[in-house]
Amino acid sequence: MKSILTNDVNYAWIWLSVFLGVLSHISRAARWRYLIEPLGHKPRLSNTFFAVMIGYIMNLVLPRMGELSKCGVMSKYEKISFARLIGTMITERIFDLLVLGMVTILMVITQFGHVIQFLNENPDIREKLKSLAFSPYLISGLVILLVLIIVLWRKIKKSTLFRKIETIASHFKEGILSVRYIKNKGAFIFHSLFIWLMYYLMLYVSFFAFDFTKDLSPLAGLTTFVMGSFGMVAPVQGGIGAWHFMTRESLALYGIPYENGIIFAFVAHTIMTLLVIILGLISVVALPFFNSQKRAQDPGNK
Repeated sequence: MKSILTNDVNYAWIWLSVFLGVLSHISRAARWRYLIEPLGHKPRLSNTFFAVMIGYIMNLVLPRMGELSKCGVMSKYEKISFARLIGTMITERIFDLLVLGMVTILMVITQFGHVIQFLNENPDIREKLKSLAFSPYLISGLVILLVLIIVLWRKIKKSTLFRKIETIASHFKEGILSVRYIKNKGAFIFHSLFIWLMYYLMLYVSFFAFDFTKDLSPLAGLTTFVMGSFGMVAPVQGGIGAWHFMTRESLALYGIPYENGIIFAFVAHTIMTLLVIILGLISVVALPFFNSQKRAQDPGNK
């Protein structure tokens, strides 16, 4: 592996991948601003970007911690309701799932044979998908929860805790529905698609950095990207392990030996992770500095 990393990698493509990754993060920050503006705030792009990157780096510490962290950062520095920000984050995730769903459908239609081959070669994943969709524990749990809510609804409504939850839920709803009041819906949709296009290209251009993947087609890149994306949603820090496995298995469908698939997955994931770490650490340092400079320039603070 060492000889491949030192002699056989075209790092110009790796740097292009890094650049595309930066564009995706900037685009995500810009899209978030469009969701926040209907709440009566116009946060600075710098603060939004820093919050997004801090969220990413927190996800490397604890899965799903990033969403809470980025909302906490924005709430502190832009004086926006935390609950409303959580609502906007939920809307973001809904749109991300919609785009990922569309990309997945495109992948299944164009690469159906490879998808079936992948599931046949990985029966554990196939069975997990089936069990998740038809889990008796999930279904019975939802039914029990619904029955309890119906039976205890009157008592619940009268409690102080419920009134507090109702207020928070109202803020959640406000944040979630902020998408209805976006002034520039075209730009919002553009960024929603652009983010995922950059994610895809970030992976695909990395193919050209290695002799053993440079001849793979864009559709092979699409399959690898989609499978890797599902690996990323696994409840582990940064998709470590799960992303590598899904990427290696996807590349194997196109004739890439496991050893080479592992090398590609290691390099591509390491580059993505280092980018997040570097930009995240810069954001942690820059965020208070940028905002202290802003306060110093604010005539109201003099």
